[in-house]
Amino acid sequence: MQARITNPAQVLPGAMPAILDLIKATKEGGVPESTLELVHLRASQINGCAPCVFGGIASSRKHGVSEDKLATVVAWREAPYFSDDERAALALAEASTRLADRADAVPDEIWDEAARHFDEKGLSALVLMIAVTNLFNRLNATTRQVAGATW
Repeated sequence: MQARITNPAQVLPGAMPAILDLIKATKEGGVPESTLELVHLRASQINGCAPCVFGGIASSRKHGVSEDKLATVVAWREAPYFSDDERAALALAEASTRLADRADAVPDEIWDEAARHFDEKGLSALVLMIAVTNLFNRLNATTRQVAGATW
């Protein structure tokens, strides 16, 4: 596989710094970085973004996510390794990534469960991380970026 073009976030001046600023902002919401990494990884799996899955696994390890969680995040509902707050964050990530799967893209049940575990700042951090992940996934898939390639 070969990339069609350089990642657009690198081509346009200011794009990558703006995206990185959003990612930096997600870390100010009080959500553990390991949870943000799991959210990133799960959304990237759903979107089939190999570069983000590849990078997400490396970053998750760096932020202390266990090998058991990395191996089972794709099946987090059935795996015993996830805390209730991680499960709420992963459910929110899935719903927010699969917007067209149902009429009510993010049902109250999913939102309310996330809100039981995270305050407004935490929810904001999660929503931003999910959105930035989906942005990266779309940039990478559209331009066929290669997993493991350095920018």
